[in-house]
Amino acid sequence: MPLLEIVVSILGIGFEQIVQWHYGAMGIVALLLLSIGLRARNSTCASVGAVILLLLMIPS
Repeated sequence: MPLLEIVVSILGIGFEQIVQWHYGAMGIVALLLLSIGLRARNSTCASVGAVILLLLMIPS
């Protein structure tokens, strides 16, 4: 099991780096809000994070 946890951690860190590189600091804030909302089962926080990510992904 420790190997699985290490792999999941590496994938999570890699995903965070990709989001930060592509969407900047606001992308990290949105990803943080989304993950905190999902873990705490707070739909408002998760929804705000998802909407911010969605708005960042829409090309302007």
